[in-house]
Amino acid sequence: MDNFHYISNNVLSLETINEIISQNKQIALSEEAESNIQKCREYLDAKMASNTEPIYGINTGFGSLCNVKISNENLSQLQENLVKSHACGTGEEVPSEIVKMMLLLKIQSLSYGHSGVQLATVSRLIAFFNNDILPIIYTQGSLGASGDLAPLAHLSLPLIGEGEVFFGGKKVHASVVLKHFDWQPITLQSKEGLALLNGTQFMSAYGVFVLLKAIKYSYLADLISTISLEGFDGRQEPFNELIHFIRPHKGQILTANRVNEFLEGSQIIAQPKAHVQDPYSFRCIPQVHGASKDAIDYVKKVFKTEINSVTDNPNVFIESDQIISGGNFHGQPLAISLDFLAIALAELGSISERRTYQLISGLRGLPAFLVENPGLNSGFMIPQYTAASIASQNKQLSTPASIDSIVSSNGQEDHVSMGANAATKVLRIMENLERILAIELMNASQAISFRSPLKSSEFIEMFLKSYRQEVPLVKEDRILHYDIQNTVAFLNSFMIDQDLFG
Repeated sequence: MDNFHYISNNVLSLETINEIISQNKQIALSEEAESNIQKCREYLDAKMASNTEPIYGINTGFGSLCNVKISNENLSQLQENLVKSHACGTGEEVPSEIVKMMLLLKIQSLSYGHSGVQLATVSRLIAFFNNDILPIIYTQGSLGASGDLAPLAHLSLPLIGEGEVFFGGKKVHASVVLKHFDWQPITLQSKEGLALLNGTQFMSAYGVFVLLKAIKYSYLADLISTISLEGFDGRQEPFNELIHFIRPHKGQILTANRVNEFLEGSQIIAQPKAHVQDPYSFRCIPQVHGASKDAIDYVKKVFKTEINSVTDNPNVFIESDQIISGGNFHGQPLAISLDFLAIALAELGSISERRTYQLISGLRGLPAFLVENPGLNSGFMIPQYTAASIASQNKQLSTPASIDSIVSSNGQEDHVSMGANAATKVLRIMENLERILAIELMNASQAISFRSPLKSSEFIEMFLKSYRQEVPLVKEDRILHYDIQNTVAFLNSFMIDQDLFG
């Protein structure tokens, strides 16, 4: 079926995740995944029946309570207590799209057959996903090291009939939804609570969500900056491929090529120029945008590895007859990558704001603040203030979270990644970048109108025609808040080639 995706050992890509979420696809376990889950659970049950030694998280307490042995008759209670006690999230609610990604990524990680969960548990998570039953999860509470414990506890509560979910357009207690579908709460078996709570799915879902946006807005940054270049009557020489072949960073070459494609057939870029050089915010678009592209590409690779990994603990290896306690839940690879992504996105916003500043400065035949009759009209004076404020906030938010750590669990968990904080931070930076680029587009589209009757390229003219249907030219002062909002909505609705997601 076209609207179906089978969870399997095949590599899960960003493009596939985007298709599943955006097309509201249903998911199911492949026969291979079902077999892997069942075999692992059967092995674990047999091991517990014949073993009296303590195995971390299976018949022991958790964290610094790892040396407390739990009797077999209390193992289910142990796992339920774990889920309840760890549901300590607070702060804002996680956006529903990210919660849905968390469900998908948790199901994927459990499907490999190294976590010891029941098939019924994974099947219920799939039922939640397919019926848009989205647990209420909170942004604060994870240290990003024993996995995303608090967020994943809230993700797991509805399995046992606890916690709240968003379903049918409203927030309800999980027990209401279970009753609606005539489902019984899952009775968690040994290790299951730990398998559900250990893992990096909070960090991973945020990262994937932001990456999908980052890839799109990297493209839009190139397009909007090209419109700014045209509005500023800039030069094309800095995009000549010869320059970039002698400093062949992949992102730099890609950016220059893309700008040249956008400019193809433009009358404005072809006209003689009175100036010899452009400011860096125009001249160095390939170098700055390109560096951010290369950073995004690196982060994509890290997250592609992560979303196709097992990140709970301990891990069950049937073939070697071992249950091994390690640290695959530690979010350091993600934390560092999310910080890198934050810097890359902040820099796209930083250079964008500088182009906006140049456009309103009354240079190169443009009126001050891009409006007729400046003085009576303030025109685009204040949107640049707004962009400057947001760009500066992004710089503040780009302080790395991954270099921080704090001791927890009575010293047992003595180094943590803070990747969850990096994740929520980078989403704020991404949303800020959308607004900064929206403000640049407002200014660039206004500036290019003063180059009439000369035309830009066919592609840019078509893009601007579509944009003008949502945001008309500013001829006299009006409330520009609405223009910013409408421009953000226009950019969010803009579709790009799926191949860019990779």
